[in-house]
Amino acid sequence: MINHVVVGTNDIERSRRFYDAVLGTLGAGEAVRNVAASGHVRLFYRHDGGSFCVSQPIDDRPASPANGGTIAFRCGSPDVVRAFHDAAVAHGGVSIEDPPGLRHNPMVGPVHLAYVRDPDGNKLCAVCRGAT
Repeated sequence: MINHVVVGTNDIERSRRFYDAVLGTLGAGEAVRNVAASGHVRLFYRHDGGSFCVSQPIDDRPASPANGGTIAFRCGSPDVVRAFHDAAVAHGGVSIEDPPGLRHNPMVGPVHLAYVRDPDGNKLCAVCRGAT
């Protein structure tokens, strides 16, 4: 359903270091750097048919995270959930909510989750469904 997601950043190089490490745990390579016609720098990560982009805000206002928004990344195993979390924390992210691990959700069954905020405050989730 989702083709791509874009989040804003106030420090493109800090975001590059963070997302190269974190999205690398999912198998995404380093970002493709793009400069828009407006001169704003964007970083594109492509993997499994989808794209995730980090961009300097085109309107030149400070980037801010969505209130109530979460971007969830599908992981292939509980170990990848943990690696995603640990890479995020090691590269300037903050672990939030419950510690990474198995949850029992009545709607979807067992699910491994980890929640972090990136250096700009965007809420990210690593999720692996069905693994116990």
